[in-house]
Amino acid sequence: MVLKIFFPQCCNRADSGLLVGQWIPGHGSAVVLAVIHYPFIPGQVKRYIQQMQDQSGVELSVLGSWSLPKEGQEGMESFLRDLSTIFPQDRWLQISRQIGKMGFTCEVLTWDQNLKAFQPEAKKKKDNEDTESDVDAEHEEKEEEVEEKVIFIHYEQRKVMLSQLHPVENGVPSPKTDAPSELRQMFQTVAHSQPLFFLDKYDDGPLRSTHWQSEGREASIIVELLKQASVPLCLLITWLLSIWTWICNMRIFSLYPLRFLSSKLSTCVQLNYRTEHMTTLSSPTPAIGHTEFMRKANMLVSFLVDVALGMLLISWLYRDNHITMLANTLVPAADHVAKELNELLQWLMGAPAGLKMNRALDQVLGRFFLYHIHLWISYIHLMSPFIEGILWYGGLSACFGLTFALSLLSDMVALLTFHIYCFYVYGARLYCLKIYGLSSLWRLFRGKKWNVLRQRVDSCSYDLDQLFIGTLLFTILLFLLPTTALYYLVFTLLRLVVVFVQGIIHLSVDFINSFPLFAVGLRICRPYRLAEGVKFRVLCDEPGTALHLLMEINPLKCGTVVQTYRSPTYSCYPKDSWAALVKKLFVGELIYPWRHKSTKTD
Repeated sequence: MVLKIFFPQCCNRADSGLLVGQWIPGHGSAVVLAVIHYPFIPGQVKRYIQQMQDQSGVELSVLGSWSLPKEGQEGMESFLRDLSTIFPQDRWLQISRQIGKMGFTCEVLTWDQNLKAFQPEAKKKKDNEDTESDVDAEHEEKEEEVEEKVIFIHYEQRKVMLSQLHPVENGVPSPKTDAPSELRQMFQTVAHSQPLFFLDKYDDGPLRSTHWQSEGREASIIVELLKQASVPLCLLITWLLSIWTWICNMRIFSLYPLRFLSSKLSTCVQLNYRTEHMTTLSSPTPAIGHTEFMRKANMLVSFLVDVALGMLLISWLYRDNHITMLANTLVPAADHVAKELNELLQWLMGAPAGLKMNRALDQVLGRFFLYHIHLWISYIHLMSPFIEGILWYGGLSACFGLTFALSLLSDMVALLTFHIYCFYVYGARLYCLKIYGLSSLWRLFRGKKWNVLRQRVDSCSYDLDQLFIGTLLFTILLFLLPTTALYYLVFTLLRLVVVFVQGIIHLSVDFINSFPLFAVGLRICRPYRLAEGVKFRVLCDEPGTALHLLMEINPLKCGTVVQTYRSPTYSCYPKDSWAALVKKLFVGELIYPWRHKSTKTD
């Protein structure tokens, strides 16, 4: 049997005293957390351990004694061994370090119920064997070889206490599931024993101990000031959010037109998303568990970075008169787009690529779309005096973050290309009508019809008049289909270009909203905080001493960090597959790039 003792590196040269820690249930391993130095009063040690146990929730106990030989302390090891009767345990670890050697020696003492005292475990086994039966010498030698072997696993206490072993287990485990692993229990024991590490050399108490913080508590003045300022700041944000929520819940905003626009405009969706973030961050209840803490931290860092990027954008917009330059460029750009569309329609109204079109339908569609372009250009020139003011006030939205400015840009692109959207809708509806008409008439030729109630194709008998009318309609739709399909193809390509630009903007907004900046920064700066596992290497294997291993933390991979801690967002990605998207384009169904508020994805 192997006894594993997790020993902190900070205690390798500690003065002699008592080992405080916990036995890992179900595994027979021990986790050493601190060394309480001599001199001490046993009653004070018991009260201190009970107090730390109540604060941390960890079943702390005195595991044994630690002896480091020094001048004038020749009888310290035997004295500490006698203390095993004052701190009753099933097992007592007698660990000592010899002068000139790097390794430790460990003697495991077991409580004997008959003698009411501790004795070496190997001797107890031998006595039990003598009382039960007489065995031969060869069997006795084999039993002595099975004596319990001790392995010391040295760990860096600060890193283990601050690290989180993945995958994260939140919630209360069910008794039906398997118990946590030995390594996970060890990590949890060290992490939950933080009150034990508050005792340093500057305390006036009667006890002195060695742990990773025994030379002084690790703290930051900036962190403490932020903690003090966070309470009134959260109260102020909560009050402002309550006012904003009251305004949004007014009856006028629940009317259908406003409700529909707010669900389709990217700016409104982003505003609602940030409102949820600020509500979560300003909550007075502390984060429960590692996952919720990381979620709040990622939200806070994402918001701060978003605002910082927005302020950089504002500094660029309002410097060197860039807004006026943008306003003066916008109207000529709209005129250029309208001119290109006009030339494209003139080309379609002729003989595009040498194709023979239906001239009457071609002229009707071309003039219809040319009229829309004329209306759009008139609208742009009517709004041209106000464009600079709209850009000036719209640029101020970047103070809420770069995502607000990008969302506003997406809405402006949608409004400026509204005529292209109209062309696409007209062409798609007309093309879809002909496609479904041809498919229905094709079923008529085969003696079939679509059963609406059963949602299937059934057999049906048609008379001669129905077949004659169906043949005429099928012929008309079939010969008009190339002209309609050409207009649909051209405007669908234009619409896809606009959707592609909006998709890039939406992807940028979703990237800023969902990317776990805090977790990635933690992985880069302090990789031990996010642990995927551990690795061991031999530290010391001297004869006459136990085997010593050094435990090192394996950090979580960057890809796993992003996948684990990425925040859920109102995704702009299409829910359909590529095959479904191509099918919709082929049959003429409308494709909406809007982000739906109820579609929340990881």
